[in-house]
Amino acid sequence: MKKGEQTRRHIVIKSAELFNQKGYAGCSMNDIMEATGLQKGGIYRNFKSKDEIAFAAFDYAADTVSQHFSEALHEANTASEKIGAFFKVYEDVINHPPVQGGCPLLNTAVESDDTHPALRDKTLGVFHTFLSMIEGIIEEGRLNGEFKTEINTKALASFVISALEGSIMASKLAGNNQHVAHSREHVLHYLKMI
Repeated sequence: MKKGEQTRRHIVIKSAELFNQKGYAGCSMNDIMEATGLQKGGIYRNFKSKDEIAFAAFDYAADTVSQHFSEALHEANTASEKIGAFFKVYEDVINHPPVQGGCPLLNTAVESDDTHPALRDKTLGVFHTFLSMIEGIIEEGRLNGEFKTEINTKALASFVISALEGSIMASKLAGNNQHVAHSREHVLHYLKMI
């Protein structure tokens, strides 16, 4: 990797952690400079604006979480195990989240909802991708007989993603991992009944 690419990647990684912990609005260029150890000129040689950094940082954070999900799914066999694997990625959200600060999808969705339409649209795209992934796993379980054929795949996927994201928020707020653990347990119990 060339030096310019290394510098750009360094800015993206540090900014992803910074934005995920302090939010886009809560971070200044001085915060980015402090986190990266670079001067303003070094940052602006690689990015035209804070928005451009935010988009690249969110893409990096989303890709990082996606890699964690892919690894967890690789170890699962059934559709229920695959759905449980999403929760396993965040089982220690307090101490070891895939990206420091918790879930970048959740954090960015909440912050950008009314304040940053372009970042909201980018976040919505990732949300739809994640939702489609869960729908595919549920459909797989429906087709192989693990779940009843009459289940509403879209509704169940919405329930799963809501339970995951809500439990991440609750665990982060409470400062312990119990909400993610409880949600995983109850989602898996529910899946056994359908």
